[in-house]
Amino acid sequence: MSDPQIQHLNPQPEPPGSPVMSTAQTLTSIFFEPGETFKALRVRPRFLIAGILTLLVFMGYYTAFVGRVGSENIARAAILQRNPDATPEQIEQGMRIQTSPVIKVITYVSFPVIFGILFAAGAGLYLLGTTLMGKAITFKQALSVWVYSSYPPTVVYALVNVLALFLKPADDIDPMSLNTGVAHANLSILLDPKKQPVLATVLNSFDLIVFFGLFLAALGLKTMAKLSSGSAWAIVLTIWVVGLILRVVMATIFGQAY
Repeated sequence: MSDPQIQHLNPQPEPPGSPVMSTAQTLTSIFFEPGETFKALRVRPRFLIAGILTLLVFMGYYTAFVGRVGSENIARAAILQRNPDATPEQIEQGMRIQTSPVIKVITYVSFPVIFGILFAAGAGLYLLGTTLMGKAITFKQALSVWVYSSYPPTVVYALVNVLALFLKPADDIDPMSLNTGVAHANLSILLDPKKQPVLATVLNSFDLIVFFGLFLAALGLKTMAKLSSGSAWAIVLTIWVVGLILRVVMATIFGQAY
């Protein structure tokens, strides 16, 4: 006879009649019918195409930002952020390094690696959180939740910020706003992130687009692992708070909003 506790922690097969969607359908329906999309992903977890699209959308925004603001302006601002007393010679040397073709290639090559690590780590955290709640989810299902809850907010964020990039005069765009965004759906717009990087980091986290992603993540975990809404939100918000603490620490150390 099998152990009931072990059965409880093993994912149960989905009953007949569960929704079936193609990959293309999940990529569009996640915006309009996230609940049905996650039901389909529970039957057939997918993440590769959505993950690649998330990466490409972010890289597209990054390229647009650099093209609009200028790589030299970004490099100069970054150098002065780290060392306000830098001499013209130090600034010139740092700019030559940061704007070199090798650094540009390394930057673009690093994006897939960073996103891959973030996706895998996020899925691991969801898997751990679900297990601690006494429910079961496979790593592939957890990865589907993380990727599909990241994809729509990234698309919305990129569209809004690319629009803001070309609506604002290039000279009015802060070269250091790549981390925090040109457009803001939060109260950080009311302060200067250079003077108050820690507070700006906190306010950036209380963002409408961020909460959109948290909602999708909680809904995904609830659907995938048959969690209660409270348990799903507890997992998602715990990870969000830990991330906020890490960003605040970085803002304190580096004097830059995140």
